[in-house]
Amino acid sequence: MIEHSSTADDMAVKAILFDLDNTLIETSRAGEVALKKTSEFLKTTLGLDDSTVCTICDKFKQKLFHENFDCSAGQTIDDVRAHHWEESIKETVGNCSTPSLPAQCYNMWKSSRLELLTLSPQVCNLLKQLRSRYKLLLLTNGVAQTQREKVATAGCEEFFDAIVIAGEHKEQKPFPSIFRLCFSMLEVEALDCVMVGDSLDTDIQGGLNAGVRATVWINSAGGGASEKPDYTITTVLELPDILAQLQ
Repeated sequence: MIEHSSTADDMAVKAILFDLDNTLIETSRAGEVALKKTSEFLKTTLGLDDSTVCTICDKFKQKLFHENFDCSAGQTIDDVRAHHWEESIKETVGNCSTPSLPAQCYNMWKSSRLELLTLSPQVCNLLKQLRSRYKLLLLTNGVAQTQREKVATAGCEEFFDAIVIAGEHKEQKPFPSIFRLCFSMLEVEALDCVMVGDSLDTDIQGGLNAGVRATVWINSAGGGASEKPDYTITTVLELPDILAQLQ
């Protein structure tokens, strides 16, 4: 009986799938900076104290966190998020005397956040180096408009062979269907791929559901360990060390 043994080429990693938010760009930090800038604007405009402004901003963060956007409802994501500000202000201080204030808050928060959503020089260099050896694909969950704006602002296009905005498809991470689409676009198999991301629930679980060669968790917060990912690193810049182990 002849047993098949995989050649080195069979086992080699051929493609890397990257998450975007808090993996390649610092979305959480950018959001906090934008929120601070907007809070200063609110304080000045409405003459409110720090505690009241903090309450308004906390309410906005909660509405953002629990957001369930439905594009078929006839509103844009911009409409919905401006309304988050309107509700947050109203719930805290009552009706606003300046009807345009919620939209102003949203536009300031959005533009301030986008300004900070850039790929660092170190990340750009990493992606350039990796692309000389592997096929690279960006796979990001979220509302299509919002994620497209981030991709464009960060200038991601030049670093990837393909970009998939999961919000433009029927299912997002962690469902296997979105991963199968990615494999097809890159003309690779699941076992040819490594999935890299910061979310255990979407990136890592999605990679496991899809049967990729390895999953790499970006635990930038330095929180508790998890047995779910194959590898854990604190920054995407450590990825080459993991890839060296997989060759």
